[in-house]
Amino acid sequence: MPELIFPLDSTKKFTDQAKIGHNRWHPEIPPVARVKPGDSFRVHCREWFDGAIHNDDSAEDIRDAPLTKVHALSGPFAVEGAEPGDLLIVDILDVGPIPQEDSGPLAGQGWGYTGIFAKKNGGSFLTDQFPDAYKAIWDFRGQEATSRHIPAVSFTGITHIGLMGTAPSAELLAKWNQREGALIATDPARVPALALPPEPQDAILGSVSSSAFDRIAGEAARTAPPRENGGNQDIKNLTQGSRVFYPVFVPGANLSLGDLHFSQGDGEITFCGAIEMGGFVDLHVDLIKGGMRTYRVGENTIFMPGRTAPQYSEWLAFSGISVTLDGEQRYLDSQLAYQRACLHAIDYLTTFGYNPEQAYLLLGAAPIEGRLSGVVDIPNSCATVYLPTAIFDVDVRPSASGPVRVPEGTSAPHAAFG
Repeated sequence: MPELIFPLDSTKKFTDQAKIGHNRWHPEIPPVARVKPGDSFRVHCREWFDGAIHNDDSAEDIRDAPLTKVHALSGPFAVEGAEPGDLLIVDILDVGPIPQEDSGPLAGQGWGYTGIFAKKNGGSFLTDQFPDAYKAIWDFRGQEATSRHIPAVSFTGITHIGLMGTAPSAELLAKWNQREGALIATDPARVPALALPPEPQDAILGSVSSSAFDRIAGEAARTAPPRENGGNQDIKNLTQGSRVFYPVFVPGANLSLGDLHFSQGDGEITFCGAIEMGGFVDLHVDLIKGGMRTYRVGENTIFMPGRTAPQYSEWLAFSGISVTLDGEQRYLDSQLAYQRACLHAIDYLTTFGYNPEQAYLLLGAAPIEGRLSGVVDIPNSCATVYLPTAIFDVDVRPSASGPVRVPEGTSAPHAAFG
């Protein structure tokens, strides 16, 4: 086993650990550990809400989820010799739930959760159709996931890192805050918000000094979106065997990670759309000196997917085009097309006895594939959702005999704002 450089004690809060991570991006957050190019090491990660979501049959915790506290990130980890302009090579050697802890109150101790976030608290990809909070608990058995809240389904997870990235420079951070602030200003009262500005409340900044804490907390970027440094990309293929190339913006690169998922469908469409968990990650790092200029990688990450994806071979695919539910034509709106494809899949699954919320939670958690299938044929983009048929206990393909009803089970817990 590689050396453990960031341990977490499951009996303690994230802020009570021997080494404190962070939940904001800022170039002045000091590294919590240092590694060298060529090193392999292990990192423990807490699930993104640090234990605020519970293994129960209520969705009130999802409804009231404390968004100002996310994400609980392990790091930063400084890489010796890394300088702005380099590319940081990160190999994901292994990733999984909390080791040797298969039961307990924390997600990752033998279980995880998926949530549909309420429109008034973050929302989701389909928030206008699903404005309330819902939750599904998933139990792990090896690589398999099942849920008491979604009957007649089991699937092999594609365990991966939802969030990993390097620290921004002061200039890059200022750019983020300027452009996202300008977006918010176009509709500051929108629900859900167009973007998340810096928020000092609940900021965790590692070992930042007390004299600098308030300034940095007021400048630091929230970790919710992906940006030029990688960040919360939620790519389900960043799993064991992946190699990622990150731009370096500060000396040492200052790599951080967290938001582990047992499984996820493309798009993480319910916002808390993966099966969220804590766990461990084994990494190997190296450098390409001057790699940002050599390979013209300055505003993005590139990666080589892992080779450990579930081997599903039969799919049922649903398509959508860029026309709204009200019949309004949009021009090559690929996001709308993907929303419509997801809604078509949800509507289809209800014919087998699932309620719409169960179907929506399933599309977020199971290893579905989302594709932009046509983006040039004006005025309609075409997007598709591929659903693996083998995850169901019943045959979900269309047939002359009609749909088979799944056994009635516990509905997904639901919580609405008053």
